[in-house]
Amino acid sequence: MKNTAKAMVPGNEHKEIPGNPSTAKSSKAQLRNEAAVNSLKVLTLEQWKFWKENGYIVVKNAVSSEQAKKTAAFLWEFEEKDSNDKKTWYTKARAEIKMKELAGTGMVEVYNNQHLWNNRQAQRVYDAFSDIWGTERLWVTIDRANLNFPMRPGHEYKGFIHWDYDPETKPQNVQGVLALADQTDKDMGGFQCIPWLYRNYATWKLTQPEDRDHFKPDVADLEDKLVKVAMEAGDLLIFNSSQPHGIRPNTSEDQVRIAQYISMMPAQEEDKALRSWRTNSWKNSESPVGYAFPGDPRNWEQTKYERAELSDLGEKLLGLKDW
Repeated sequence: MKNTAKAMVPGNEHKEIPGNPSTAKSSKAQLRNEAAVNSLKVLTLEQWKFWKENGYIVVKNAVSSEQAKKTAAFLWEFEEKDSNDKKTWYTKARAEIKMKELAGTGMVEVYNNQHLWNNRQAQRVYDAFSDIWGTERLWVTIDRANLNFPMRPGHEYKGFIHWDYDPETKPQNVQGVLALADQTDKDMGGFQCIPWLYRNYATWKLTQPEDRDHFKPDVADLEDKLVKVAMEAGDLLIFNSSQPHGIRPNTSEDQVRIAQYISMMPAQEEDKALRSWRTNSWKNSESPVGYAFPGDPRNWEQTKYERAELSDLGEKLLGLKDW
């Protein structure tokens, strides 16, 4: 019988914020400040310059489209929904999410399945994050996936721009989204951000009230600066945690935005408690516990699926093995 307990992440500083708690909110290491073209593995120098200027980058074919589609098929199975039958799409949430803004956005409470780990330990995914950080010694976040359905009466989602980490703290952190289906139609939901605000935050904040929400900016006057990022199955989006972002409303007729959240940051091998939690999360198929993470009350990861097998790279990305 597998252990179904869900242990709180030790020293969890994410209790009241949406950021994923499986790594620190901010790294002691700085993001890569200089890019020598001969040291980049995946990004070109032009792409790295785009990243620095705009706070996001899309890495094409980070995993194969076939692997992306296999992960998507698993998510449909896990959610007990049929991709070809709309009547199965709109169901009541299994668990209440404390972060009400995420209600109805299609978060899939699965964290340690083999399909998710296959994508995390994909060489090109790892190399892309290594380019961003300028180090090979990384840990991967233990995060979930998303099935964002077209809006219907009773299943509306307004879409909101937010930060997962207070930009005032100047977090040294990045986040990532792997497309598991094509997201080229701007009406079908997907990632949106405001690079202008990312670049001009220091002067923009001077125009805002002192009691402003540090996680949800007032973007009423910035609608024309929203960028809707198009992606194809297998593409990886990496964005700076100081980038205001969100899931845009899915106003399409029948298209579903399907994605997996993946990020990496410098390994914290000296943090024994966090390292132990991470390895136990994989070993016992446990999910994070937090403000935006309600988990799966069915405990299917523990009872229905086998523990994920890790490659040598995967063991290092988890913290099971030293770099």
